[in-house]
Amino acid sequence: MRKDRIIGKRISVLGMARSGISCAKLLKKTGAEVFASEIKSGEPLTPQINQLKALGIDFETGGHTLKVIWDKDFIVVSPGIPLDIPILRQAENSGIPVFSEIEVAFWLADAKIVGITGSNGKTTTTTLVGEILKEDQRECRVGGNIGIPFSSIVEEVSSNGILVLELSSFQLERIEEFKPHIASVLNITPDHLDRHPNLKSYMEAKLRILENQAEDDFAVLNADDENSQKLASCGKSRKAFFSLKKEVEQGTFIRKGKIVSRWDGKEKEIIETSQIGIKGPHNLYNACAAGAICAILGITFKSMQKALRTFKGVEHRLEQVAVISGVNFVNDSKATNVESVWYALQSVSPPIILIAGGKDKGGNFSKLRELVQKNVKALILIGEAKEKLKDALGDLVPTFYSDSLKEAVGLGFKKASPKDVVLLSPGCASFDMFKDYQHRGDMFKFCVKEIAQKHGAAINL
Repeated sequence: MRKDRIIGKRISVLGMARSGISCAKLLKKTGAEVFASEIKSGEPLTPQINQLKALGIDFETGGHTLKVIWDKDFIVVSPGIPLDIPILRQAENSGIPVFSEIEVAFWLADAKIVGITGSNGKTTTTTLVGEILKEDQRECRVGGNIGIPFSSIVEEVSSNGILVLELSSFQLERIEEFKPHIASVLNITPDHLDRHPNLKSYMEAKLRILENQAEDDFAVLNADDENSQKLASCGKSRKAFFSLKKEVEQGTFIRKGKIVSRWDGKEKEIIETSQIGIKGPHNLYNACAAGAICAILGITFKSMQKALRTFKGVEHRLEQVAVISGVNFVNDSKATNVESVWYALQSVSPPIILIAGGKDKGGNFSKLRELVQKNVKALILIGEAKEKLKDALGDLVPTFYSDSLKEAVGLGFKKASPKDVVLLSPGCASFDMFKDYQHRGDMFKFCVKEIAQKHGAAINL
C-alpha cells in the first residue's frame, strides 16, 4: 500500500471512459486533487461529467489543454490513448511522470495479483480462472482489460484474496512497479500494429508483465508458442508451461485425451478434454493455462473439474445467438485480430458465411486463405478494412460489401442455406463503426433478433 504517493498530490487523468473515471474516483477518495481531461465532447459524456461534478473533480472536454500539466505531480493515462500525443510529449519534456491506471491501482492493492496477457484468449482465461476460484470458495475479483477497471475493484479484496486481471499491451506500457504474483503470457502473435511500430515493440510491451517479478513469483507460458516461449529466460520468477503438443516439466499438458497437471514432481489428471465446456483448440489452450495458474494457487482439482465442465465461455466470443430456418448465427465480435478469426474458422462447423472487417490493426489476412477456401461459403465485408480483406481473400469465394452491420446480417441470412453458419468474426477493431467490440456484438445480436422475430424463431439470449 503506497497511499503516500497519492495523498495530497495533484494528478491529471487522461480519458473519461471506464478506466479513467474509475481511476479519478479512486484517486479522489484516497486524497488527491484530481483533474480529468477528455479529447471528445458532447452529450455521450453526460454520465461521466455528472459523476465528476458530484465528486467535485475538475475536468475538461473537447481536447487536452495545458491544464493537464500545470502544477501536476503525475499523469495517469487511459489505455486507449496513444502515448505520443502532444500533451504527453510536453509532460515528459517537463519531467512529469506518466503512469497507466493499473500501475496506480497497484499502489493500493493488498491482494495477490494474477495477471494474464497475450494476443488471444485473455478474456476467456481470465474469466475461467475467476470461475475456478469462486468454485473453490476463494475471495476474488476479476477485472482489468475485461471491462471492469482494476481501480474499481482494488479495494474490494483483502490481503487473503486474489485479483485476477486481464492485461493489454497498452496497459503494460506505462507500468513502473506493477508486479503480479502469477503472470501468464498466453501467446504473442501480430496485433495492434497500428499502434506498435513492429512485432518486437509489441512483444516488449507484453514482456513488461514479468519484469518486476521476484524469485517467489511465477510465470505461466505457452510452450507451443514460439514468441511466448522466448520469455522463459526473462525475469526472476519460477516458470511453468502449458502445452497441447508435449509434456512439460512444470505446468499442464495433454496426455491421452486428458489435461494433466505436473507440479514439483507430482502429477494429477485434471479432466478429460471432451468434458470441457468451452470448445475449440484455442479454448483447450485457455483451459490448460487456467489449470496451470490454479495449480500454483493450490486450488483443488475437484473445483477445477467442476468449473471447467460448467463454464461455457464469455459473451461475444463464439457466442451462439440463434438458429433461424436452420441457419445458425454466431457472434464472435471479440475476434479483433487475424489469429482470433483463424481459430474461429476451425471452431465453427462449415459452411460459413463470414462477416469480417472494421478498423485495420495491421494484421496479415492472407493467413486465413487456406481456411477460407476450405470452410467459407461467402465473405461479407464491412468497415475501413474491407478493401484490404477483399485483396487478401476475395479471389477465393463470392465476396460482398455492406455499408452497415444490419445490411451484412440480412445479406448473410439471404445467402445462407439450412445448416450454414453466419459468423461475425471481424478480425479488426470496431472503432470505425462502433463504440467497442461489445457494442458491435450487441448490434449483431439485435439484428439477428429482428430476423428471428420475423420468422418466429427463438433466440439464445
